[in-house]
Amino acid sequence: MQKEIEIALKPEYLDDVEQLLAMGSKQLRITRERIKGHHIRKRSIDARGKQVLYRLRVVFFIDEQPVPDLHISEIKKVHDAPPVIIIGAGPAGLFAAYRCLERGLKPIVIERGKAVQERRRDLARINREGVVNPESNYCFGEGGAGTYSDGKLYTRSNKRGDVQKVLQIFVQHGATDDILVDARPHIGTNKLPHIIEDMRNKILASGGEIKFDCRVDDILSAFGRVTGVLTHTGETIKAEHVIVATGHSARDIFTLFRKKGWLIEAKPFALGVRIEHPQEIIDQAQYHCSIRHENLPPAYYSLVEQVNDRGVFSFCMCPGGIIAPCATATEEIVVNGWSPSKRNNPHANSGTVIQVNLDDVPDALNNAFALLEFQQKIEQRAFQLGGGKLVAPAQRMVDFVEQRVSTSLPENSYKPGTSSVDLNEVLPSFVHEALRGALPVFGKKMKGYYTNEAILVGVESRTSSPVRIPRDKDTLQHPEVAGLYPCGEGAGYAGGIVSAAIDGINCIDAISVNI
Repeated sequence: MQKEIEIALKPEYLDDVEQLLAMGSKQLRITRERIKGHHIRKRSIDARGKQVLYRLRVVFFIDEQPVPDLHISEIKKVHDAPPVIIIGAGPAGLFAAYRCLERGLKPIVIERGKAVQERRRDLARINREGVVNPESNYCFGEGGAGTYSDGKLYTRSNKRGDVQKVLQIFVQHGATDDILVDARPHIGTNKLPHIIEDMRNKILASGGEIKFDCRVDDILSAFGRVTGVLTHTGETIKAEHVIVATGHSARDIFTLFRKKGWLIEAKPFALGVRIEHPQEIIDQAQYHCSIRHENLPPAYYSLVEQVNDRGVFSFCMCPGGIIAPCATATEEIVVNGWSPSKRNNPHANSGTVIQVNLDDVPDALNNAFALLEFQQKIEQRAFQLGGGKLVAPAQRMVDFVEQRVSTSLPENSYKPGTSSVDLNEVLPSFVHEALRGALPVFGKKMKGYYTNEAILVGVESRTSSPVRIPRDKDTLQHPEVAGLYPCGEGAGYAGGIVSAAIDGINCIDAISVNI
């Protein structure tokens, strides 16, 4: 017999199995001896009261032996199977390729950037010299933007597909099984590369192909149906099914669609800054303590407020994290955040953004590139005001709200460096006005948040794609080109690692129906 109950544990008892079993037997009103094993289904932190607690959903096996809960996916050899071209090796592309193995299809993955370990040299140069390689950076390369932007796996995409399947595939390839139970699962930027390498090796060993340093310059079609792709080397690769999983920053793909006259459209996106605090400020506010217990992770927060009929919200929060330079072209500033698996850096950062709607930008209803061009101009202005070499414009929080340039900036994690700037000169008026209204209110919601020890670093502008590539809701194909499948964040159908992975899986499932 199995019984699932909730158990609340103090942090000091988190690793005490005997304490857990004793509490289980007491709640179930059975003797300890009858419990033959247990399995933790979900684990979350409840910091609403004075005493911070772990809340666990636990399955107890009563008078029977426990059974393994991990599903192992079955993959096939696909050397001679029908091919599917997948443009992009980010989460959507990688999971689409892996799903091909399960469905008996041969994935041919084409990635403009480098293999995951080789990307490190280009990232080091970005941080050290402020020099961006347009083909290999924090966004382009094996694993996509997700590889070097934290590995957060929290999602609300349960209705889009099987979240647990995605997490289990990560575990099969090296992630800890904590991600199967934590309410906010997280792998860590330091561990993701090895997991991605293991997935790549499985794809290759099963007969799939992956081409790095290979940019798609054209998607070929005839009589309204895709026929393959043309790479920058002049190679033609043929297939009747092509997945476009290029991420939110592959602007050349959007340009290609416009050149070919294929339907694309402007899409709202979010814009703002990355805000960084000393981690201890967030810990003290969230855990109501002067020193965080060793069994509690660095604290997380999520904040939202309405200002001038606009939502201002925190996004992609990184406890114990680092602010990263994520530009994909020269002379632009884009920031994001990431954390290692232990989240043991001294700072906490989060994107704090406002949605940019179609009516905020002239002619956005008629010009599919209106929001993209708006985004690009802001990133270029941030570069110019920062002074070059990816030095980012920044301002202390209270100084920003009170509209004065900071005379100094606090120590922070952004490696290329920060320059004291009036962020009003970087951000559109509706963005900085909403931010100025929201930040003091956030300080009332979370003690210590509103402080000049916090720094605002600009600009957080790649929260999602400013362009959508339309697709049929049933077949997932582009409405004008049969066999062409817009996929993931870049096409406007995902918002993070897990949702992108799910979308990649869904596209392969749609293809398998037609083969």
